[in-house]
Amino acid sequence: MAERTVVVASRTGLHARPARLFVQEAVRLGVPVRIAVGSGKSVPATSMLGVLSLGAVHGVEVTLSAEGAEGQAAVDTLAELLARDLDAEEPADG
Repeated sequence: MAERTVVVASRTGLHARPARLFVQEAVRLGVPVRIAVGSGKSVPATSMLGVLSLGAVHGVEVTLSAEGAEGQAAVDTLAELLARDLDAEEPADG
């Protein structure tokens, strides 16, 4: 099992736009990844309601986990996304 812990860098935590960007990337990757805060229950990274229900605020550590051959790459990609301040980045046009 691939697992990685990362600190949420976005100023608003995993709420609103950062949560949407995270979930969209998880869906795009197509690998079943789960996310949890501390020792709490994990939720699918592709579930907007699940991610929002975590209440992950700025500076909190979350753990991403996935199984399978593509799990490590998916976990690494999502961890890199969470390590950026998505609130400070310009939205992509489109």
